[in-house]
Amino acid sequence: MDRFSFLNAAHTAYFAELYDQYLQYPDSVEPSWRAFFQGFDFGMQQNGVSAETMEEAPVDFKEGEIPEHVIKEFKVIRLIDGYRTRGHLFTKTNPVRERRKYRPTLDIENFGLEKSDLDTQFNAGDMLGIGPSSLKDIVTHLEKVYCESIGIEYMFIRKPEEIQWIQDKLNKNENHPNFSDDEKKKILKKLNQAVSFESFLHRKYVGQKRFSLEGGESLIPALDALIEKAADYGVKDFVMGMAHRGRLNTLTNIFGKSAKDIFSEFDGKDYEQDIFDGDVKYHLGWTSCRETDNGKQININIAPNPSHLEAVGPVVQGITRAKQDRHYGGDNMKVLPILVHGDAAIAGQGVVYEVVQMAQLEGYQTGGTIHIVVNNQIGFTTNYLDGRSSTYCTDVGKVTLSPVLHVNADDAEAVVHAILFALDFRMKFKRDVFIDLLGYRKYGHNEGDEPKFTQPKLYKAISKHENAMDIYAQKLKSSNIIDDDYLTKLEEEYKAALEEKLEDSRKEETTKITPFMQDEWEGFENVYEDEMMKELDTTYKMEDLDKVADAISKLPEDKKFMRKVKKIIDLRNKLYFEDNKLDWAMAEHLAYGSLMKEGFNIRISGQDSERGTFSHRHAIVKVEDSEEEIILHNNIEGREGDFFVYNSPLSEYGVMGFDYGYAMASPQTLTIWEAQFGDFVNGAQIMIDQYISAAEDKWKLQNGLVLFLPHGYEGQGAEHSSARMERFLQLCAKDNMYVADVTTPANMFHILRRQMKAGFRKPLVIFTPKSLLRHSKVISTKEDFAEGSFQPLLDDPKAKAKDVKSLVFCTGKFYYDLLEFKEENDRDDVALVRVEQLFPLPVEKMKKAIKKYKNADDVVWAQEEPRNMGAYGHMLLHFDEAKNFRVCSRKFYGSPAAGSSVRFKKRHEKVIASVFDKTVEN
Repeated sequence: MDRFSFLNAAHTAYFAELYDQYLQYPDSVEPSWRAFFQGFDFGMQQNGVSAETMEEAPVDFKEGEIPEHVIKEFKVIRLIDGYRTRGHLFTKTNPVRERRKYRPTLDIENFGLEKSDLDTQFNAGDMLGIGPSSLKDIVTHLEKVYCESIGIEYMFIRKPEEIQWIQDKLNKNENHPNFSDDEKKKILKKLNQAVSFESFLHRKYVGQKRFSLEGGESLIPALDALIEKAADYGVKDFVMGMAHRGRLNTLTNIFGKSAKDIFSEFDGKDYEQDIFDGDVKYHLGWTSCRETDNGKQININIAPNPSHLEAVGPVVQGITRAKQDRHYGGDNMKVLPILVHGDAAIAGQGVVYEVVQMAQLEGYQTGGTIHIVVNNQIGFTTNYLDGRSSTYCTDVGKVTLSPVLHVNADDAEAVVHAILFALDFRMKFKRDVFIDLLGYRKYGHNEGDEPKFTQPKLYKAISKHENAMDIYAQKLKSSNIIDDDYLTKLEEEYKAALEEKLEDSRKEETTKITPFMQDEWEGFENVYEDEMMKELDTTYKMEDLDKVADAISKLPEDKKFMRKVKKIIDLRNKLYFEDNKLDWAMAEHLAYGSLMKEGFNIRISGQDSERGTFSHRHAIVKVEDSEEEIILHNNIEGREGDFFVYNSPLSEYGVMGFDYGYAMASPQTLTIWEAQFGDFVNGAQIMIDQYISAAEDKWKLQNGLVLFLPHGYEGQGAEHSSARMERFLQLCAKDNMYVADVTTPANMFHILRRQMKAGFRKPLVIFTPKSLLRHSKVISTKEDFAEGSFQPLLDDPKAKAKDVKSLVFCTGKFYYDLLEFKEENDRDDVALVRVEQLFPLPVEKMKKAIKKYKNADDVVWAQEEPRNMGAYGHMLLHFDEAKNFRVCSRKFYGSPAAGSSVRFKKRHEKVIASVFDKTVEN
């Protein structure tokens, strides 16, 4: 016992604190103490508590060496640690069915303690902020903190200051709310609105889909409290994304959308404007300004979203970041993103993981998102046990070590308490936090569905279950905070207001859709195709272009750069000021710089976008010794805009969604998403189908996002040849977007400038080159940049109309392959005409070309892609004369290109030969 006699002399609270530190962060404890604690753990294994991995051999304890009361203190600490790490498994959070059983339990016997210890005082109570206490009081405290209506997971967090903050917060008032009577009445009021709104719709619109919130109504007082408290923190903008469940309720009772407008949508009235096709009511977005109870103004936005439930997640993050950058100088305390998920969707949709992984990255961080899961415990008809492998639907949050709170949706005060905890954490640490709002779904997936087909036992319990408002009202009545008259008046006043709105709604013949974030889009107009086709002035003064060129072609002289980097930047200077031969990279850089001088911001993001996948861009250069980043665009004299370029994570869906959201909230920023190779874009197909191609028709949304998709057949195999242009072209209709396959630096310069100089915004898809980045013929002059304009059709500069017998329309890189053959074989009888803009198609210019080359008895559409891919099908749909074209292409294939370089070359040469010789079969 002599070895450990010091344990008798010191206060055991000190050892308790030290041991608690060891349990959380073993390496932070002094080595001799760590060895001592490892020995204690080793001895505890017989109680089912495993020791940490030991760096040193454990101390060999002999019976009687350690004082009994010290051993008991350590066992109590183990008990406390058990509640902190596993208490969430034993909560009262499921309102309608039994929880799964977990072993071992938190019974004191599992920690080497006995019933006889319950009245013993333990200094370990100091760790909980309750001072030395009996074991009975310690267990009572732990049960209240960790095992009632709120369960929390946080012990996996690796930052001691966050752990300590959470524990201090939990121990305050035993993790229970302490609301005033007025605050409780406010919660009841919002619960009444949530419940009454759903029951009103259920009666008035029998069987119509509304994706009701019934079973999760406590979301409404929680969101209300969140906005109120966020405004007190100084938040100015609130950006929210949520799917269908409860969306109409949230729009009305949180965002202030008039119930009259929602009733109009239920009545199925037509829209005021022909340009707008609309969408179902539970997909629409909304923007409004709300005044809080304390008189603060907060702008609140709920983003529109499709039935692809989690697609809105990255869009919300992009909107948030754009607002932070544009209005608040990057201050992420001023804009708060909130994402409301379904339990099946957050666990099943991979884009959630992509968004979570972006949360702390420089180009995508927004200062932390509050994630709320409206947990129905079911996905359509799929039980949660069939919907995921993880214990909780929120386990994705652990990827970023975010705290997770599981809350019983029937306990309205606990729900509000949890949401305020989440807000405090986010504002303190600027990190994500997850709330799992465990409730149920009163009806089927929609109100016309019969859930008892697949979950008869669950729905038998749900049918007998009281709603959250009735439960809470009874609690307040029993506390004499309200009486029956108060409750009756509350219900009748709200129902009367709904009846009045319904009556007003039925006096109107059409429904009006309010644009989302109209404050950001003031001065921009929705336009038709004829306006899109008008030539726009994109010229730029030569003297100003010289200044941009000078800034982007000179490295700081006081820093050391790699020789290759210096050579690249020096070449820019030579190309511009000596040779007057500007390549693709210069087209980009001069477009960005000129727009910056005119007050526009530039944002480019994608995999390897800083340098460029093909090492052409070098928008950021690094100092050789320190890796300090230099952005030459920010050295442009007189610039009014900023330049941002980011290498993205290896994600397409999430990152494109983010950049789409960014462009949605920042029309004065040229926002570009770049694919590493064009075919990688198919990982983001949902964003293309649901947002890029359709958002203006569905939701009245303009968006100027630009996609750079490297495209061209160069023998790299099936995966890196095609950007699948046929898919984009199939989606083109009327006036929904631009699609281009440009072949000259000047056209690239002008199309990017046109994108920002127009008084409207349309998505722009550009099929960018690979081999053409350094092709000797792919050059333009600075006069082409300064004085030119975008040309949707490029005529053959050398062809003489009277000599042309064969007129060939083509697009993109294939032009240069055909040009090489034409020049090598002196085929002056062939005119090569490039279609630079594929949509809207320059139909009149194409007709003029056919008329010009009237001696041509052979009109060809030539493409390097297989017949069933590329632009040929698009030509047939949008250009009547195309049905008479002779088509030269690869045959029909399922794969874009052959893997064998020999086979590729053979097929490619055959297509080229067929263009110049009708007798060659292609």
